[in-house]
Amino acid sequence: MSCRLIFEARDFDTPFHASRNFMLLPIPPQMIIFTIFKGSPSGNILESTTHKDGLKSDEVLLKITHAGLCGTDLHYKTHDIVLSHEGVGIVQEVGSEVTTFKKGDRAGWGYLHNSCGHCDECFSGNEIFCPERAMYGFADKDQGGFASHAVWKAGFLFHIPDKISPSHAAPLMCAGGTVFNAMHLYGMLPTDRVGIIGVGGLGHLAIQFAAKMGCEVVVFSGTKEKEKEAKGLGATEFYTTKDLEQKVEIGAIKHLFVTASKQPDWTSYLNILAPRATIYPLTVSTDALTLPYMQLVGNGITVQGSICPSRGTHVKMLRFAALHNIKPIVEEFPLTKAGIEKAMEKLENGDVRYRAVLVAEK
Repeated sequence: MSCRLIFEARDFDTPFHASRNFMLLPIPPQMIIFTIFKGSPSGNILESTTHKDGLKSDEVLLKITHAGLCGTDLHYKTHDIVLSHEGVGIVQEVGSEVTTFKKGDRAGWGYLHNSCGHCDECFSGNEIFCPERAMYGFADKDQGGFASHAVWKAGFLFHIPDKISPSHAAPLMCAGGTVFNAMHLYGMLPTDRVGIIGVGGLGHLAIQFAAKMGCEVVVFSGTKEKEKEAKGLGATEFYTTKDLEQKVEIGAIKHLFVTASKQPDWTSYLNILAPRATIYPLTVSTDALTLPYMQLVGNGITVQGSICPSRGTHVKMLRFAALHNIKPIVEEFPLTKAGIEKAMEKLENGDVRYRAVLVAEK
């Protein structure tokens, strides 16, 4: 560390009154100031700045190039926090103890920023459930993807595989990780028949992941118009909610992933589940979860809560996506106040196909 020499003169009523004391003090780290875009009580996007007093030994400074917009950001647009948790950028500087990244590397981050590292969940590789976890919306509110730069702990950043473009990488940081996490952790097999409700931001990625895992992929949508696209992404069968109402014969589903923006008519879907099937609610809802009790109990149905992945699963998701050329369908907007506002308006209106990505001006 660089140091500077401080000269301090003191006069004492002693024979040592002419003495001079010298101290070596470290130079304060250089302050890092960068632009941020955050929510406000009115729901308007505010452009501001934040700062860090320098890099800690385990931190990395990123210049953000791409940031994904998620439905969760709509929930936080009235909060005083920097929006977006799907950030991708280029490493600018690394802390003195960082060995996993170097200047010029591409890196991204997701929902989880930090954990305690010593609880049962952390020791088990499940740090997403750490009681002291630091997550988007609850911690580090002065930072996010909608910014010029970010400073994060190296241990919670991910290398972006060369085969994945930064525009495609951004939505994988949350949407891709969320669907892959549920499929990877809870016993889904290549021989299983998998149902996916919704062909949207999460659903179009869930179709691709499940298809590449070798499953029969049965897609349910509110509109027939998405059938061709769903099958192009890997779906083997396609049904509308009207088909369910008319009790069209559908083979039993072993794993059902709920990716639509609203909770479905649970009775209709429980009728097509295989015994001991599992339901995965993956979207955000503030409504109570109410299921037909006897259908659930009598058929041994499991409702499995799932969230974004812990780090080990996140890395596997990126490798799998790179290997199988899984790509989000994205719309790009400039990473500016106006660009963010336009993207959020389209998302609120349900007009984004299927993930909005904000791109920094070069």
